[in-house]
Amino acid sequence: MTTIAVVGTGLAGVRAAEALRAEGHDGGLVLIGEESLQPYDRPPLSKNILLGRSDGQDIALTDDDSRSAIGAEWILGVPVTALDPTSRVLTLADGRRLHADGVVIATGARARRLPGMPDMKGVHTLRTLDDARRLREDLSRPGRVVVVGGGFIGAEVASAAHTLGHEVTIVEYERLPLLRQLGPDAAAVLCRLHTDHGVGLVTGVGVTSLLGGEEVRAVKLSDGRSLPADLVVVGVGAEPSTEWLAESGIACDNGVLTDEWCRTTVPGVVAAGDVAAYRCRSGRLRIEHWTNARDMPVTAARTLLSTLRGQDPEGQPAHDPLPYVWSDQYGVHVQIAGRPAAGDTLELVSGSFDGGFAAVYRRDGRISGALAADSPREFGRLKRELRTAWATR
Repeated sequence: MTTIAVVGTGLAGVRAAEALRAEGHDGGLVLIGEESLQPYDRPPLSKNILLGRSDGQDIALTDDDSRSAIGAEWILGVPVTALDPTSRVLTLADGRRLHADGVVIATGARARRLPGMPDMKGVHTLRTLDDARRLREDLSRPGRVVVVGGGFIGAEVASAAHTLGHEVTIVEYERLPLLRQLGPDAAAVLCRLHTDHGVGLVTGVGVTSLLGGEEVRAVKLSDGRSLPADLVVVGVGAEPSTEWLAESGIACDNGVLTDEWCRTTVPGVVAAGDVAAYRCRSGRLRIEHWTNARDMPVTAARTLLSTLRGQDPEGQPAHDPLPYVWSDQYGVHVQIAGRPAAGDTLELVSGSFDGGFAAVYRRDGRISGALAADSPREFGRLKRELRTAWATR
């Protein structure tokens, strides 16, 4: 009987298991997760969990019925520490060794920490449900909050802290938050969401150290200033969880390198989700978007099953989706699609940049991206146009 191991029990891992069963795999199936919790959805962590609107019970990705349908062995709370590329034997942190005929790598990513970041009370990252619960507990007390990093996680944490009545300051290394992702015009528009709500914004500087004893008291900036802080949240991106693959022979470079069909450099091993840096017509992408973690495992599962059946997976569609992400900040629903590049022009389509709007990016006269705030219908239309352009680029 063919046995497949899925390493990672986040959205990508669960979707991979579901897809394997849907595509006809009736052999053994093992899901292995580092966290001891049952799989859960991550977008609510920086929203409803922090705001106290959810305790985490309503964000589960599986229930008894869905786990029964998957029909897998679940090993939770035990990370995988190694993969033998020849035998495809997985070594677990508790010493167990499991053989698999095929492996899906879906270990995701972990929150990046500041270099030399001390272990102080009041200093947080946000990646897991336990992270969110600890941060929510600290946010229940009054204090000054400094958010390091103005990306989507940082912005949503700042929004939640502001809603809870805290004095909030964002520190961003670039001259504008999201500058590299969105370009200067769009970044300036989203910047106003912070400043219009009284959230402080310190840009163009880095953080050199955190000051205090057992508890954080201030954030030292690269320009010499110090910002008083009772709570610090570090949101400076994520690092793919690949260290356990160091001796596996699987090529990694800011993620597990895969081709268009999610194949790694070791036969019988595929990768999907945040951990995978996949090849496509745009070059090589590693996308930490919920939609990519939802969709990529389907391609990975089909590829793996084709390989195990001795079939050529290149006869099926490659993984090359239109990137899409959303964010909720200060009561505003922001949606972004495409892959805008430096130099693309931002063109207002409807509404006003001072309120709800929809806009497109254009490159050489063609649509290359779409951006909207509280304009779901218009964004949907632009996204359909963009999907056509993406498919024919």
